Amino acid sequence: MPRILLIDDDQALGEPLAAYFQRFGLELVQALRPSEGLERLRQGGFDAAILDVMLPEQDGFALCRAIRAGSDIPVVMLTARGEVMDRVVGLELGADDYLPKPFEPRELVARLQTVLRRRGPRVGDGRLRFEGLVIDPVTRTVQRQGDVVELTSTEFELLLLLARQPGRVFGRDEILNELRGHEAELYTRAVDILVSRVRRKLEPVAAIKTLRNAGYALALRAAESPAHG
Repeated sequence: MPRILLIDDDQALGEPLAAYFQRFGLELVQALRPSEGLERLRQGGFDAAILDVMLPEQDGFALCRAIRAGSDIPVVMLTARGEVMDRVVGLELGADDYLPKPFEPRELVARLQTVLRRRGPRVGDGRLRFEGLVIDPVTRTVQRQGDVVELTSTEFELLLLLARQPGRVFGRDEILNELRGHEAELYTRAVDILVSRVRRKLEPVAAIKTLRNAGYALALRAAESPAHG
């Protein structure tokens, strides 16, 4: 059963939400303070985290940054205002999805199921090998010129989407539909942020090219022989 960590200082939220999650085969554990949540994540055993933006000690954005410093666990953020800028900032920090408060528990479950499904290994897929880059869909790892690159779940899915059809141009809306499911609101700015992050992590390999007014494509040629690693 997947274990989800909720970091939210609303004590009345955890128990009824945990009972609801159980109906969908999810175990929910609540931490009321960021420090407690970080300690629980350090101990391991969680498959995803839900962060409230308005928290004591530090806000959800700072907490997301702290989590991303040492983990690529899927993160869903709860934004009280639901403003686009909150979501853009969260994406830049590595969050996988958002849900404005007040939210429907069923929608939160759906978002979590989506990020957990994306994270799951795809058994039977072979490595995708390009000049300077090796992508392993099974272990969800990326090597750039022999060095392991740390990508978040969403960053990996973006790269894998492009790598499975190298040279094909994917429009922004198409990418968002593929990565975030049909329930998420579409923000084309989110794709630009994701591409920028992935490009930065893959440097000096120039993996993704931009086609003006069209979208993005993988710009690498397939490797002639298997790369090491």
